[in-house]
Amino acid sequence: MRIAVCGSIANDHLMTFPGRFSDQLVADQLHTVSLSFLVDRLDIRRGGVGANIAFGMGQLGVRPVLVGAAGEDFEEYRAWLERHGVDTESVHISEVAHTARFVCTTDADNNQIGSFYTGAMSEARNIELQHVADRVGRLDLVLIGADDPEGMMRHTEECRTRGIPFAADYSQQIARMDGEGIRNLTDGATYLFSNEYEKELIETKTGWSDEEVLQRVGTRVTTLGKKGARIDRAGQEPIVVGVAEEKQKADPTGVGDAFRAGFLSGLAWGVSLERAAQVGCMLATLVVETVGTQEYELKRVHFMERFTKAYGHDAATEVQAHLS
Repeated sequence: MRIAVCGSIANDHLMTFPGRFSDQLVADQLHTVSLSFLVDRLDIRRGGVGANIAFGMGQLGVRPVLVGAAGEDFEEYRAWLERHGVDTESVHISEVAHTARFVCTTDADNNQIGSFYTGAMSEARNIELQHVADRVGRLDLVLIGADDPEGMMRHTEECRTRGIPFAADYSQQIARMDGEGIRNLTDGATYLFSNEYEKELIETKTGWSDEEVLQRVGTRVTTLGKKGARIDRAGQEPIVVGVAEEKQKADPTGVGDAFRAGFLSGLAWGVSLERAAQVGCMLATLVVETVGTQEYELKRVHFMERFTKAYGHDAATEVQAHLS
């Protein structure tokens, strides 16, 4: 199964605030917020949802095709991704802009406040998916993740026109989208990814009920934080998968991307949706235990030991056959 991952490519500046954001907010002054948080740690990491997801898939032995836009400063990042199993030949390089940048502060309760500089990402709209498909032979699924909004729309329409199955995963971009935009990016998706909050926001902005959403997508995948993930399909009982036990909680940034990487790898292997979600949850646990979105190391024996403990021998045997 050949999977293309469309999404942002960015450098992350991750900071830690030792207090709580909520303690700094004055209820009757929220209309005029002016705050500065003195942080006690700064980590500069590789990131961007497209690159994060592709990196995780590469770690699991699935060679995804990364589709996105970056600046001329991307070459070191490119080498890193290629070394970890990612096809980067379809990354568009801007001649005028730097690679996008995400700046995020996490407080003591793991709440986050972030800002995103678009940079070269705005040129993702210039990428033609048919050229990608011609280069690699075919595309069996395209994940359309958070990226340049016009690029997301173009890729979605191209998938519909060319009959390429696609997964809608607009995550961070949902805040700036209106109902019409969300409806356009959702209708006809083979998979729809979101977390619990985004799920409610999708329904609020589109005016669709949960049942109406399920009539428009094949499979709805909702991450539930520490409760794991739920998979819904019209007319079928939901599949709920719990999280694997974590050894420590270092940084939640990129956990959702890791889940998607594991889930998509499971699809590429051809395992069941439940197994795919279990792989996603296990990979997400590795990410939450490290600072940064691509700093974890996937040691296969260790991964399978923890996977077996979390999900049992039968599940592990099925996954082990694919995790070479």
